[in-house]
Amino acid sequence: MKQIYNGKILTPEGWLKNGSILVEDNKIVEVLNIDLPIVGAERVDAKGGSIVPGGVEQHCHGGGGRDFMEGTEEAFRIAVDAHMQHGTTSIFPTLSSSTMPMIYSAVETVEKLIKEPNSPVLGLHLEGHYLNPMFAGGQMMENIKNPDPEEYIPLLNSTNVVKRWSTAPELPGTEEFAKYCQRHGVLNALAHTKANYHEVLQGFHWGFTHANHLFNAMRGFHKNGEFKHEGTVESVLDIEGITVEMIADGIHVPPVMLHMVYSIKGVERTTLITDALAVAASQSTTAFDPRVIIEDGVCKLKDRSALAGSIATMDRLIRTAVQQARIPMEDACRMVSETPAKIMHVYDRKGSLQKGKDADIVIYNDKIEPTYVMAMGKVVRDER
Repeated sequence: MKQIYNGKILTPEGWLKNGSILVEDNKIVEVLNIDLPIVGAERVDAKGGSIVPGGVEQHCHGGGGRDFMEGTEEAFRIAVDAHMQHGTTSIFPTLSSSTMPMIYSAVETVEKLIKEPNSPVLGLHLEGHYLNPMFAGGQMMENIKNPDPEEYIPLLNSTNVVKRWSTAPELPGTEEFAKYCQRHGVLNALAHTKANYHEVLQGFHWGFTHANHLFNAMRGFHKNGEFKHEGTVESVLDIEGITVEMIADGIHVPPVMLHMVYSIKGVERTTLITDALAVAASQSTTAFDPRVIIEDGVCKLKDRSALAGSIATMDRLIRTAVQQARIPMEDACRMVSETPAKIMHVYDRKGSLQKGKDADIVIYNDKIEPTYVMAMGKVVRDER
């Protein structure tokens, strides 16, 4: 048994001072309002840091020099382990627009990993390949197409590890696709889209309840002739039931916009993601996609026509939110743990520090640097 103490603990009720957390095996045994030594427990000194829930990453393409599009067990393990060093304790590996053989390869790998005891891998996120080519961004154009029932029906009938599918809601065949996803418990997220208000609202009724990397690869406020029109962004912000995610690297979305969306949607409907590519959490300088370069602290297409993902990690998301976007530490931490856990329907065991939940715990120092990471009771980083 371990007892984590000497830090402020983020609970669903707020910060708890002078308390401690008891962990045994892979579970939180108790969150105590005292920090007196418990007989038989190994003491873990937080040294005055912030003790918070581990990050639930719902949109990440790779890390440690490897990309999930590779589909191999080795690539998945290296990428996941790299992000765990930075405060991610649960992850939904994400594929950019891929061929069906690539998707099936990734599914096979996730099916294996998800069955392992205490696995941080919770399911697969497919970003595409049913996207609007006009807003492809860094996606591979040759893989983009309209929803195809001859592809998605056999896939979803063959596996239950696909937990989220990000798609443009205005495409032909999207209604049938979205409803099929709903029947299989797959979260629909609108992505890489030019959908107007009517199309966003229609998609919401079909099951598009989440917005993929808000502001990126979607139309915003614009003019058509002399008239002004709302875009996808404004439509999403107006529809209360749609949750949003933002790439909080301080580059993809200006910090002032992070704060604005936080003010509009609130903690309960806002999440922060890395959208990280293979170069994140690594010494690598090349991406899986040969069209991509790393410049100015971000991934771009070589022709500099679009950003193509980030090099961010979970700790950077929190630092950006707190230090640049004027968001309280408590809320920033909730937006990378509690809120994504609820959106992805794993809050029964993830996303908060409560008795009986998985022992996913991170300690941040006053510079918002992770000094201690525990995932399912296993210590993966200890630099206290």
